[in-house]
Amino acid sequence: MYVKNIRLINFRNYYSLNIKLNQKTNVFIGKNAQGKTNLLEAIYICGTGKSFRTNRDKEIINFNKNEAYVGSEINIGKYEKFIEIKLEKDKAKRIRVNKTELKSHKELYSGLNVVVFSPEDLKLVKGGPSERRNFLDTEISQIKPVYNFNINRYNKVLFQRNNLLRTSKFQGNISNILEIFDLQLANIGTDIILERDRYIKELSSILETTHNNITSSKEKLELKYLSNIEILDDKTEMEKKYLDKLKKNTKNDIESSSTQLGPHRDDISININNKDLKTYGSQGQQRTAVLSIKLSEVELIKKQRGVYPVLLLDDVFSELDEERRKYLIRSFKNMQTLITATDAIDLKEMDNVEKSVYYIDNGQLS
Repeated sequence: MYVKNIRLINFRNYYSLNIKLNQKTNVFIGKNAQGKTNLLEAIYICGTGKSFRTNRDKEIINFNKNEAYVGSEINIGKYEKFIEIKLEKDKAKRIRVNKTELKSHKELYSGLNVVVFSPEDLKLVKGGPSERRNFLDTEISQIKPVYNFNINRYNKVLFQRNNLLRTSKFQGNISNILEIFDLQLANIGTDIILERDRYIKELSSILETTHNNITSSKEKLELKYLSNIEILDDKTEMEKKYLDKLKKNTKNDIESSSTQLGPHRDDISININNKDLKTYGSQGQQRTAVLSIKLSEVELIKKQRGVYPVLLLDDVFSELDEERRKYLIRSFKNMQTLITATDAIDLKEMDNVEKSVYYIDNGQLS
């Protein structure tokens, strides 16, 4: 799996760019705010349909323009796809796959798996539960598109139920309508919770080895999915208990005008040596934990899909010590990797890596 090329028009600080990429390693060097991360963002959007930096598409469009374009040819084993994304300031984004326009960006399954690792990923540890839920939803959706379908269905029902709760004080008895929403939430929510729990367990089985290799077995890193709904082996029984819990909590939901139970309130615990990493871990331990999680993602995708994803490394070499940099370099030799750096000195540790090196200055490549 690799990206053959990327074409940008009015994408952030790129007015026009068409670049062919190395199937192995691509290094982009330049000072801060020159457009290095923008290239990684463009690749990520072609894979997932969304940015890893913002939820507002219009921020991606060049400040002086009203629309932007991203196009990319990707190779996925025995077949190829041509992904095109058009962004307009006052309209929903449009996505075409092999010249066929999708009805919604939610239908996108490009087949391109991407894993991004940047200093901002420390939010996975330091941020709130929503950061970790978003991490789960993004990564699972790449492997199983039906999961993304379920998330969209769940959020739609949740939005309708919360609207009903907010207006219940003026509409009197809403139990009959609420029951319809509860049935749907319990049904879809159970699937989501089970899929998340399964993903964390599969990731953890790889994570143990990865983190041991990085830390020379000096630290024990553990992930656990935390749900407010009891997780059971019997899906039918779990759904029944979920529904019963929703009904018992109806009064609290009406008082708060929001649904208090369900996967939209769940979290992940991240522990280092049996202690909460966010509270007790050092900056170095937190950074190493995120690196381990990201590299374990890579291996899980390889296990699930049979091919390695494209790895995007955004200015992370300067954040790692020599030992961890060398481990990272050894890890990405089997896949296409795009790396950004502010200094060419990082290249000295990649002498034996097949690579193309680009220098970026204000959106211009050389």
